[in-house]
Amino acid sequence: MSENINNPTNTYTVPSVSITTARTGASSKANEMGMRAMQERAYAKRGEQYLLIKSPPASGKSRALMFIALDKINNQGLRQAIIVVPERSIGGSFADEPLSKYGFYWDWQVAPQWNLCNAPGVDEPRVAKSKVDAVRKFLESPDKVMVCTHATFRFAVEELGIDAFDNRLIAIDEFHHVSSNPDNKLGSQLGAFIARDKVHVVAMTGSYFRGDSEAVLGAADEAKFETVTYTYYEQLNGYRWLKSLDIGYFFYTGPYVDALTKVLDPALKTIIHIPNVNARESLKDKQREVDEIMHGLGEWKGVDLATGFHIVKVADGRTLKVADLVDDSDPAKRSKVLSALKDPAQKDNRDNVDVIIALGMAKEGFDWIWCEHALTIGYRSSLTEIVQIIGRATRDAEGKERSRFTNLIAEPAADQSTVTEAVNDMLKAISASLLMEQVLAPRYEFTPKNAGPKDGFNYGEAGYKEGGYNVGVNQVTGQYHVEINGLVTPQSLEATRICKEDLNEVVTNFLQDKTVLERGLFDKENTLPEELTQLRMGKIVRERYPDLSDTDQEAIRQHAIAAMNITQQAKLALAQADADSGAVQGSTALLDGVRKFVNVRDLDIDLIDRINPFDAAYAVLAKAMDEKSLRQVQASIAAKKLSIPEEEARELAKRALQFKMERGRLPDLNSTDAWEKRLAEGIAALTRYRAQAKAKAAQKQGESENG
Repeated sequence: MSENINNPTNTYTVPSVSITTARTGASSKANEMGMRAMQERAYAKRGEQYLLIKSPPASGKSRALMFIALDKINNQGLRQAIIVVPERSIGGSFADEPLSKYGFYWDWQVAPQWNLCNAPGVDEPRVAKSKVDAVRKFLESPDKVMVCTHATFRFAVEELGIDAFDNRLIAIDEFHHVSSNPDNKLGSQLGAFIARDKVHVVAMTGSYFRGDSEAVLGAADEAKFETVTYTYYEQLNGYRWLKSLDIGYFFYTGPYVDALTKVLDPALKTIIHIPNVNARESLKDKQREVDEIMHGLGEWKGVDLATGFHIVKVADGRTLKVADLVDDSDPAKRSKVLSALKDPAQKDNRDNVDVIIALGMAKEGFDWIWCEHALTIGYRSSLTEIVQIIGRATRDAEGKERSRFTNLIAEPAADQSTVTEAVNDMLKAISASLLMEQVLAPRYEFTPKNAGPKDGFNYGEAGYKEGGYNVGVNQVTGQYHVEINGLVTPQSLEATRICKEDLNEVVTNFLQDKTVLERGLFDKENTLPEELTQLRMGKIVRERYPDLSDTDQEAIRQHAIAAMNITQQAKLALAQADADSGAVQGSTALLDGVRKFVNVRDLDIDLIDRINPFDAAYAVLAKAMDEKSLRQVQASIAAKKLSIPEEEARELAKRALQFKMERGRLPDLNSTDAWEKRLAEGIAALTRYRAQAKAKAAQKQGESENG
């Protein structure tokens, strides 16, 4: 947990995440060809036509792409490689690299005229023609590598056509910008490339989540991609220096600049992202906000003429260098600040800058290895953005042992006439916190009870025991093996892949469902965990994977709920153990928590379905918010309660049939078991809906006959 903040502005902690790493150094160890762990894993799949690399910020995706692209050009017969990045600033990640110096076969070289991210002009249709002409010239040239933005590539494909890119590698960085929505041009173009099947595609992303509930790829297209997954757990656990990462969400009342000083530690290298001027948290004057932040840090002493950084003297007598990336009134001044931040000669200089204040910049692809604190005001639009911002603080650097992400959220005030926006932001913050616990957790591999030990897994001093409570860990991959009674095993290869690779995407859909969050957190009297874990998650899985069999859909549902609930219960078990003993969490904390949870009971699917995955979040929230505000939130949500919708009634009736098959009778409306009673209510509701539909149809038929 991040620390509570005691201050007069009522800033409180929302469910927080903390991970302590083993610092094995594996993330930075290179093999004989100069490849780090993730890069070696991706390179092993270099022969795939469609490759998707899911790997966190700072794990070396750019260089992994260099290795793969050079092999495709030199060994696999492809003519050229086109690297596509979302912003011009990220183009620098694909600058020349002497890879042969570290043992690889070839060097990575991009001729200056073909790095279009360095060409002048913004990426808009009216000024894009020259860049499209440059793409055309590159395609006709004997040169091998080009780098351009997503926008330039879209314009080029529109003008030159899909077939102009045949026999080439298209590498898309920050792939989460793509969407399967027909309105997403890059997504539509990618679909056309895949349909033509004449190019190779390497897609890379530090977060495969989108905030708009749109799939990144359609199911049919996604099935064609071979996936390489490198988890945040592996990344952080394999660092040499960084020992812990804390993630905290804090409520505040009044202007955020007052609360900011309570969480802003001048001793930490910090990136501050202020809210968009249209955001509820904004003071509607971005430069005033920057000035007030600097005033909160200390006494302004002027501007360094060489770098454009502000000089601020803090209370202990030190001076801080503050980079202002918000002020865009003077392009020359802004360019000077950016150049000073990106100066290669300063990359390893910890003292180059102390605080960066940004609005829309310094998120994706911004590399400042010394950053220890990413501080953000206002809830961000998606988990993708949160992961990217957190990634600014998770670079490994000498002497940097701890990093943190802090998100300030406006607290729902009890005297407001409407608290809808504040409640929504609060729900999103809790969702993001729970999701980050999944992102930072190791991957689970679930099997039915007594399925036997898995190769490469350590089951503790006693080893694997037939009929025992077995939890194993693979120290190399960071996977946990957990046995569960009654677990449905996926039947198809695709369902097996989803259960191994994509459970976080399923959990994301679940936790971003507003109804799930509202009922899971605040509808304590009427919400049964089974309604969330079986009905809502079941619906999400069916909608996400409509072509899979009922058995595979149920397997995915069970695996996703197990992954989420076991992470939550492990956290609770560990917190209780630490409270009892006063122990401090170590690098094996989550594993210890999983074992404590599993070892106190025989783990089965029925048990997991009966656990509300939001209980831990609510327990922390109840401590974090005062009673007045919490009541206001509960009242706001209670006012929107609805009767059983028809689709939910249909799913309840389906579950009721399973109940009948298992017990030989239908659920009883008068049962003392709440879930059985709910199943019976579902049957009654569906009966009413069918009667209404039948009456309506009869009425229509009568009107037709009389007409």
